[in-house]
Amino acid sequence: MLRKRLESFREQLFSRPNYPTAPIQTEALPPGIPYIIGNEAAERFSFYGMRAILVVFMTQYLLTADGHAAPMTEAEAKFYFHLFNMGVYFFPILGAVLADMFWGKYPTIIGLSLVYCLGHVALAWDETRLGLFLGLALIALGSGGIKSCVSAHVGDQFCRANAHRMTEVFAWFYLAINLGAATSSLLTPWLLRISGPGLAFAVPGLLMALATAVFFAGRSKFAHIPPAGRKFLTDLVDPEGRQALLRLVPLFVFVAMFWSLFDQSGSAWVLQAEKMNRHFLGIHWESAQIQAVNPVLILVLVPLFTRVLYPLVDRFWKFTPLRRISVGMFVAAGSFWISAVIESLIQRGLTPTIGWQILAYLVLTSAEVLVSVTCLEFAYTQAPKRLKSLVMGMYLLSVSMGNAFTAAVNYVVKLYHLDAPGGIMAGPGYFWFFVITMLTTAVLFSVAATFYRGRDVLQD
Repeated sequence: MLRKRLESFREQLFSRPNYPTAPIQTEALPPGIPYIIGNEAAERFSFYGMRAILVVFMTQYLLTADGHAAPMTEAEAKFYFHLFNMGVYFFPILGAVLADMFWGKYPTIIGLSLVYCLGHVALAWDETRLGLFLGLALIALGSGGIKSCVSAHVGDQFCRANAHRMTEVFAWFYLAINLGAATSSLLTPWLLRISGPGLAFAVPGLLMALATAVFFAGRSKFAHIPPAGRKFLTDLVDPEGRQALLRLVPLFVFVAMFWSLFDQSGSAWVLQAEKMNRHFLGIHWESAQIQAVNPVLILVLVPLFTRVLYPLVDRFWKFTPLRRISVGMFVAAGSFWISAVIESLIQRGLTPTIGWQILAYLVLTSAEVLVSVTCLEFAYTQAPKRLKSLVMGMYLLSVSMGNAFTAAVNYVVKLYHLDAPGGIMAGPGYFWFFVITMLTTAVLFSVAATFYRGRDVLQD
């Protein structure tokens, strides 16, 4: 009897629903959208809550097997932080192939979400390097594997009749991401300080379990696009599909440099904040809590840009997606210029206020809205119908490439002690290096974008 019940539960959890299960939509929002948004808010809480305290945990709380303190150096912690991020954004390709060719998006998301939950358990249970590396490996596989599927699953809920509402829903999707990120970035550093790593890592784990439950609850509301099977391979070698992919690859390679800068808000900027005056607006901020500024600003800037800035610019200059991305890259370089100035003040023995880093976050978040939000929609609309998850995975691979570049830079810095006093990457030199590489990439992207020729492809 127990075996039959377990088999029944497994069938209900992982089996692909009949296609389509949701009614054809017209002007109305698809019925599965609230479940996707709720799942995304809880999942992002879990991910960013865990990630917010990762560098602080590695440099201050890490233990040996016998319970003695064994913290990492700053360069080592930055290396492993960006190596983890590289894995998170590499595995979307695996999830995309599983979803588009074999399982479909819904079973892939459910299955890998359970792997994701196990990673949180490992982090909360074991405060040694074993628990750290095992937990991060499972989270990278689970979180990364579902990324390309979830964002493509959003687009799958639309047809041509209500496609004009896709931009609105992708904006809500991005707002859900940042609502979860803002809340967890404020909460988990505080939990780490007052209760230690066990509880600080356990709370994000509980939110990931909630995210999985919410997504499971919406299974009968979703429009499900069946896996393409062999047609997936046919589309890969089809001239039209192949050309669509080849047109996108160079653009995604350039976008990788933006992510190299952006994700250092969780590593280099946290370590920089440790050396700053964090008394601001009557509050003493934990260094990791400053990361909450980014998602809070997103909640303000996404509607401001989409409702006000873009229509205003369009009156004078057609602000196409590729132009938005190009402008965003130049803006991103400005954020690290501010960081370089802050580091110069620190090197002079001063203790600048954290307000300067908040200004850098304002500039970086503006760049994120221009680059990241635009890339999500652009990647989906340019992808062939049966390769939606794969193209989203390719876009997310650019995040992996950016973090791989940052990890490699920090490995070389650590290996050759380039951050030692007088070294070329010491103090502000580290930040100036990324300002120059970002500006160079922005110029090259602007040139490449002028040669791009594509077309929008939506589900029927």
